[in-house]
Amino acid sequence: MISTLAAALEKQGYDTLTPVQESVTNPELEGKDLLVSAQTGSGKTVGFGLAIGPTILTEDGTFGPAGRPLALCIAPTRELALQVKRELQWLYAPAGVVMASTVGGMDFRDEKRALERGAHIVVSTPGRLKDHIMRGTLDMSDMRAIVLDEADEMLDLGFREDLEFILGKAPADRRTLMFSATVPPMIAKLAKSYLTDSVRVSTVTKESQHSDIEYRALTCTQYDADNAIINALRYYDAPNAIVFANTRAMVTRLTTRLSNRGFATVALSGELSQQERTHALQAMRDGRAKVCVATDVAARGIDLPNLELVIHAELPTNAEILLHRSGRTGRAGRKGISALIVTPKMRRRAENLLKWGKLKAEWASPPSADEVKAKDEERLLTDEVWSSEFTEGETEFAAKLLAEHTPEKIAAAYLRLYQGKQSAPEELTVVDPNAPAGGRDSREPRERKERAPFGPSKWFSVDVGREGKAEARWLLPMICKAGDITKNEIGAIRIQPQETFVEISEAAVPNFLKAVGGDMSLENQAKLTALDGPPQISERGARPSKRSYDNDKPRGEYKGRDDKPRGDYKSRDDKPRGDKRFDKPRDHSAPPPSRQDDMAPVAKPGSDDTARKSRHKKTDFSKPARKDHGDAVVARGPKPPYKPRDGERPAYKGKSDGKPGGFKGKPSAGGGKPGGFKKADDGRPAKPRASANDTSKRFVPPGGKPAGRKGPGGKGGAQPPKRGGPKAR
Repeated sequence: MISTLAAALEKQGYDTLTPVQESVTNPELEGKDLLVSAQTGSGKTVGFGLAIGPTILTEDGTFGPAGRPLALCIAPTRELALQVKRELQWLYAPAGVVMASTVGGMDFRDEKRALERGAHIVVSTPGRLKDHIMRGTLDMSDMRAIVLDEADEMLDLGFREDLEFILGKAPADRRTLMFSATVPPMIAKLAKSYLTDSVRVSTVTKESQHSDIEYRALTCTQYDADNAIINALRYYDAPNAIVFANTRAMVTRLTTRLSNRGFATVALSGELSQQERTHALQAMRDGRAKVCVATDVAARGIDLPNLELVIHAELPTNAEILLHRSGRTGRAGRKGISALIVTPKMRRRAENLLKWGKLKAEWASPPSADEVKAKDEERLLTDEVWSSEFTEGETEFAAKLLAEHTPEKIAAAYLRLYQGKQSAPEELTVVDPNAPAGGRDSREPRERKERAPFGPSKWFSVDVGREGKAEARWLLPMICKAGDITKNEIGAIRIQPQETFVEISEAAVPNFLKAVGGDMSLENQAKLTALDGPPQISERGARPSKRSYDNDKPRGEYKGRDDKPRGDYKSRDDKPRGDKRFDKPRDHSAPPPSRQDDMAPVAKPGSDDTARKSRHKKTDFSKPARKDHGDAVVARGPKPPYKPRDGERPAYKGKSDGKPGGFKGKPSAGGGKPGGFKKADDGRPAKPRASANDTSKRFVPPGGKPAGRKGPGGKGGAQPPKRGGPKAR
């Protein structure tokens, strides 16, 4: 091993190497491309730092002047990239390394200036690194080694195209090391494309999978999930703990809840800025915070030195995420605990996750309030403060306390002060951890627990009833608060129209009356009265269920629509038929209706009569087709000539008057003799009448306007185009 790296390991306290570190530093693999699969928390960062040492260091184990980068490390998340930078900083510090980082969320100009000054090793995230390459602020011409950390996670996050772009811009003779917890087909394909004669190194063994982590499945009710987290944090009292949630909203809610209970809590999610996320992790490392509530992506790959507890507030979606979450603890030989909060609905999922991950967990209930208090006493008795030496000032103050108080009183005061610094534990509902999976997947009916007899009791009356909107949900806490009792001392509550009867245990009656006072008044000016015996409760009974309404009443008692008196209502059959054809069925064998029936008045549009008439009316094809008005005039003969009245002008006589055949033009549209127009009464030619038989272009539909023929000039009418005019332009 290179001397400068060995010195750095010795200074950091390393006496032995982990299996993955020994594998990648094998002299036979020096200078070769590697595809390494190792479980999380196995020391991969130090491993690839040692592996690329011979490639980027000089013979004496040091760096030359900083210039263009010699090595590049790519990580999927910002936190992991900055963590890799810290690890490589102390590892290559004796060699005089100059580090630079390019991660999203940081100032691009600062990163550009750092690269211009020169760096030996650059740690980056894929997106920001691609931006620097495209803008020309990062020169990869001297690149000797490239490391892809958590390659499977980068592909899952959609960085495949970015990685292909980056590897395509790197020199062809560089050395590439790819580290991944698993090797799916996408990783194998990427390695085949961009690794040259790579060697596969695997240190993952099924027997040693998270052997330093103790898994515990804590079963609780749905409404006790948050309380179970609080008791677990109080019971184990780890220096650092991570609580994992699936969504950002859940992270915000749990952070607020734990902060209100006195825990030094920080949040870690994607909605926070990079500066906030960095400060949160630094607070965990400095000891200013003990609990970190995080999502899966934000906490990927982070390493906290004193992390001993991982709590899964919400179960992950697959076993791989469960392993990555739990891998934040139990790292580098340290012990850790991974606790799953399991509600009845999530029991089957928890069993499947443990089965798919090949993990064994201890099923138990969350720590109760008594267990948390007992653990506090145990920690107090074994605290290091009892074996430490005290200063002279502390000894003098202790003598002053003994002079004023007894030792028992001083010890009790110290115990109260010690417990006051901690959050009070929560009372939890006991759930059988060995019960089968319930919730939605349960197919067995639940057994209803029979309530134990209440025992001797005394009845009281409250002067508010159903008409005063009395409800048990606000009467119960009001009575408990006024009488300084719990709900266990209260039996039945019977609400009547004007008053409410309350049953109280006979053993609790004296203290109840003492707490209520002589005026026997409750909140909202309600008065309480003691009864001599059980009250006379009205026989209202319980509210009937839906099944009690089925076939309860005889059929004859039901007053439905058929039983209502019809009154003077007359059906359609009672109406006088008259002589309308649609009031009776049509007899198709009868002869067709007469002409007079066709002239019957038409019903109003939209009425039922219109529909019936159109349905029953048929056309009589036995008669000749009806002629238009012009033909009707000819059939009846011409009108008598116009005779002017006294004082009126005589009728106008045209040129064709008196001549046989009349005006020789087109046939008359009025149906007269061919060869001329029929004269009007005033002597002028009559206006042609519209006729469907006229197929000429001059046919005018009734009520319409004549559609004139368009000539070359675009004018309507039948006028011929003008000749001799100006030429068209």
